[in-house]
Amino acid sequence: MNNDINDKRRHAINEWLTAVLPYHEFELTVASSDASFRRYFRVEQEESTWIVMDAPPEHEDIDSFVKVAEFLAQFAIHVPKIYAKDLQQGFLLLSDLGNTSFLSVLNNTSADALYEKAIDEIIKMQLSPVNELAIAGYNSESLTREMALFHEWFLQRHLDLPQPDFLPDIFALLCDNANNQPQRFVHRDYHSRNLMLVKDKDVGVIDFQDAVVGPVSYDLVSLLRDVYIEWPQEKVSQWIHYYFDKAQENHLIDCDKDTFIRWFDLMGLQRHLKILGIFCRLYYRDGKDGYLKDLSLTLRYVLAVTARYPELEQLHQYLTQTSSIMAIQ
Repeated sequence: MNNDINDKRRHAINEWLTAVLPYHEFELTVASSDASFRRYFRVEQEESTWIVMDAPPEHEDIDSFVKVAEFLAQFAIHVPKIYAKDLQQGFLLLSDLGNTSFLSVLNNTSADALYEKAIDEIIKMQLSPVNELAIAGYNSESLTREMALFHEWFLQRHLDLPQPDFLPDIFALLCDNANNQPQRFVHRDYHSRNLMLVKDKDVGVIDFQDAVVGPVSYDLVSLLRDVYIEWPQEKVSQWIHYYFDKAQENHLIDCDKDTFIRWFDLMGLQRHLKILGIFCRLYYRDGKDGYLKDLSLTLRYVLAVTARYPELEQLHQYLTQTSSIMAIQ
C-alpha cells in the first residue's frame, strides 16, 4: 500500500475511533505489520489500551477473523476479544495481548514450559467441533496450489530454474500424507511470532483468520519447525512425544509413533516448500525483503526431511546438486 492510501486509512481509523471509544482523546501508535496487507495500531486512552486491526477489505477477509475469533473464544482459547468492528472499512478494535511474543522470550531455560503450553493450546483447538465453524478444508487442490509457489517463486523467479519433471509426483505424495491424517482445526500459521505470552502467563493466539480443517500434524510442525527459530532435533523429538501422548489421551489420533512422525515430517516438507515460495513472492511482488534471510533455515528443514525418506531421494539429490540452491545455505 502506498503512503497516500495509508494516510487516508489512518485518517479513517481516527474518525472511527472517535465514534467508538469512550472519550474523544486517544493516542494511536503503530504496533506491528505482517506479511499481508494488514496493519496493527495500539490505542491508548487514559489507563486502557486496545489494538486496531486495519485490514483493507479489497485485500483481506476480515469476516473470517471475526468468525474464527468468536469460535475459538468459546473453547477457552485466548484470542483477542472484539470490542468494535466496521466490516465495510475493514477495521476491528481488539483487546491488547501485549508486546511479548513467544519468539522474544524463547531460550534454553524457557522453551520446555512455553512449548508445552503452546501444544496444550493445539490440543484444545483440535478438540473443538470444527464442523460447526463452516470453514474450508485443506484438500489436495489447495495443498498443491500452495506447493506450486515453490516452483513459481523460488525455483523459477528467484533462481531461474525450470520445474523438475518429478516434482508433481512429490506433490502427490505430500497430498496423500496430509489427506490420510485425521482432519481437525488447523490454525495454519501457528508459530512463535503468532503466540503471545500475556500478563497472566497465558498463551495468546493471533493471526488465525486463515484457519482450515486439515491434517492433525499441521499446527505442530508449524510450531516445532518454525522458520524463525531452530531447535536441536532431540528437543523437537521431546515435544513431538509430548503432543503424541496428549493427542492419544484425547482420542485425536490412533496410530503408532513412527506413523505420526512420518506424518509430521512430510507435512513439514509441504509447508516449507510453500514457505520458500511465499518468502520469495513477498520480495519480488510485494517489495518486502525481510523474509529472504529466513530462506536458509527453511531450506535446511527441507533438506533434512528429503534426506530421511527414500521416496524423496530425487528431490534431495536435485536440491543438493544444484549450486544456486546450495548457495543459500
